[in-house]
Parts: sequence; C-alpha cells; structure tokens
Amino acid sequence: MLVQKHLAIKLHNKFKRNEKTILSKHVVIIGGGYGGLRAIEFLDKYEDVKLTLIDKNPYHYLQTEAYGYVAGRFNMHDIAINLSSWCSGFKEKVRFIHKEVTTIDFQKQNIDLENMEIAYDYLIIATGAQTNFFSFIDGLKEHSYGVKNLKRAYSFRQKFEDIIYKKLLNTKDTNDGEVNIVIGGAGLSGVEIAAEMAHVIDVHSKTIGEAAKDIKIYLVDASETILPGMGKYTISHTKKRLEKLDVIILTNTFINNLDDSYIYFRDGQKLNYSFMVFTGGIKATKLNTTINHDKNRVDQLIPDSELNIQGKKNVFALGDCVELRDRNGNILPPTAQIAEKSAEYVAKTIRKRIDGNKTKPFNGSVAGVFVALGGNYAVGEMFKFIKVKGYKAYLLKKAITSAYHFGLRLRINSGFKNRIKET
Repeated sequence: MLVQKHLAIKLHNKFKRNEKTILSKHVVIIGGGYGGLRAIEFLDKYEDVKLTLIDKNPYHYLQTEAYGYVAGRFNMHDIAINLSSWCSGFKEKVRFIHKEVTTIDFQKQNIDLENMEIAYDYLIIATGAQTNFFSFIDGLKEHSYGVKNLKRAYSFRQKFEDIIYKKLLNTKDTNDGEVNIVIGGAGLSGVEIAAEMAHVIDVHSKTIGEAAKDIKIYLVDASETILPGMGKYTISHTKKRLEKLDVIILTNTFINNLDDSYIYFRDGQKLNYSFMVFTGGIKATKLNTTINHDKNRVDQLIPDSELNIQGKKNVFALGDCVELRDRNGNILPPTAQIAEKSAEYVAKTIRKRIDGNKTKPFNGSVAGVFVALGGNYAVGEMFKFIKVKGYKAYLLKKAITSAYHFGLRLRINSGFKNRIKET
C-alpha cells in the first residue's frame, strides 16, 4: 500500500512538472542593457516562464559610468560584464544568444537570427539607442566620438590618455602649447564627461607638471543653459563646479560644421581642437520587422499606454528605443532609471497577461537625478525636496551605482559556480 502511495505521489509530481513545461511561456528579450537585464531579474521569479536573452554584443555596457571610463578613472571591468556569465547565474538558467537579430515576424511570432530562428510567446524589445551624429552638421560623425558605444568610448579614452602622456614629456623648451578638447552637448553625459576630464587634468597638473594645464575642456551646447530640463538647484551648482574646474562653457552656441582641425560655429567663429566627443543626441537602434511601426523623429518606437507596439499585446518595447511618457503625457528622459522602471512594469504586465488579470497603463516618473562632477563631488535632487551637493551627493550616487554593481557581481559569481559544477 505504501509503495502504491509512493508511486502515485511520484507520478503526480512528474505530471505537474510536465504540465509546467507544456504551459510555460517563452519570453524573449532583445537587448542586454539596463532595461533588458532588469526585465529578466523580475521574470526569473516565475517558474512557468522560460527566458532567452539576445544581444549582438557579448557584454552589458554600463553607460552611466562612461564618464569615469573615458577620463581614465574607471577600468574596463567597472563598465562591462559578460552576458553569458551573468545569464548562467540564475537557478533556471537564462539562455543567452550572442547574435544579431535580422528580422522579426510578428504574425508568426518568430525571430530570425544569423543562421538560426527562435519562436516566442512574449517579446521584449530593449535594443537601446546610439549616438545621433546629426547629419545637418557636416563632418560631425567623421570627426567626433560617441560614448553610447563601448568601442567608441574605448577609442576616446585612448586619445585622451595619449594627450596626457604627451604633456608628461613636455619641458619648458618643448611645450607644444594648448590642446582643446570639445564636448558637444551639455546634457547629463556631456557635463559628467567634461567635469571628470577637467578633474583628471587638475590632478595631473600637480603630479606630472603644469603642462597638463594647457589641456582645455570646452562644453558646447545650442541650448540656453547646461542640463536643459533639470532643476534650478542642479543647474546652478553644476555650473559653479564646472567653472571651478576651469571648464569653458559655451551655451547658445551652434556648431555649423567641422573638419579635422577646426570647429566652425554659426556666428562665424572657429575653434582649433584636438578631438571632440558628441553627446548632443540619441537615436534608437533600428530593427527589421514585418510591420512598419509608429516612430518619432529619432526612430524611437511609439507604444500604447501599456508599452505594446502596433496593437500586439504580446510585444513590448522599453528603455531608450521607445518614446516613454508619464501620466500627463510628458516625454520621459532616456535614462537608466526610466529603462529599469519600464522593465519592471513590462515584467509585471506579462505576468498579469499570463494569469488573465487586468493590466494598468505605464506610469513612469523620475525619482531624482545625480550628476557626477569630477572626483568625489556631485550634485543631486531626489523626490523634489531633497537637494544635496558635494561629498554627500557623491556618496549617495556611489551607493546607488555600487548596489547595481553588487547585484551584477553576485549573479556572475553564481554563474561561475554553476559552470564549474558542469565541468
């Protein structure tokens, strides 16, 4: 009797496992950025969901830390992690496919990759964005760097370090004069890069000689102010910090064109420069699909209120590749914070759809922003009433980024242990 009972329980458990396998939903995420990874973290909690991550790069690039990397403060391991290792860190392993998507067929629910195809029940498009080298500025793409792409950020860092090294070799008799570095775009990325580079130059002037002071940082923007759209407190204290670091701020300044030696402004002035990084705009990464989507002028997908595209209730878009709005219809900034919030919303909405429950519209908002301004200094605002600057703001910003790093490292360590067990 006991044997029969044991067999019955065993068969029942086996049937339940098979039932889960049959009923499990396959969610495919295209894009291993902040939004894609956050969606996986949330969806992994559900046993009836299988996850596949697809990315054309083998790494997750922490773009929010680019300012420190290009200035030489951070190293490669601080801004990039291996996606295969990260995916191995889940109990039910997340499948990672290192390939580029060639086509998506929404009717067949099928994704074509290089030499393979994959079917999905739910699809999350989180392909991010790239630097928008405006075509109306002649020579911009050919003569400037971007930081949305790790390869370009790496090249930019090398160029900056070459300049520092040459200044180290200078003497009073061999000084090659001023070197101008131009940051095009005074938004968050541009300001942080300008501040960090200026801080590094200041430190070098005390250790390798005054020749480092010949390196001048220009921050150029067509807007009336730096950090357009941010609070007065953040703008005011950021400007003071930049001026203290000797960053030359040129607002209301329009770049007309550039060649390999000069930047030409609309007012007829020109500036000799050594190299330029452009952070003045983004455009969404394009995908080939069987349906023409509604897009804005920078190729971002325009979703419905629940972040579905083209009426497909099983296809979502999140992060920088999509135009996101708050409940009042205001466009939200393309930040890691908003990408993660949209990812959390999509993950929860998929869960509700699977269970047949009602869903609510996306209601994202910016909780706060911190601006890294060189060394151990930052400026920030949170929840509209917390305003902080200096070392305290730096510690708060560091706590946020450290928590994110810690989560990534834990997952990678788990993945390493899982792979060791298999060998």
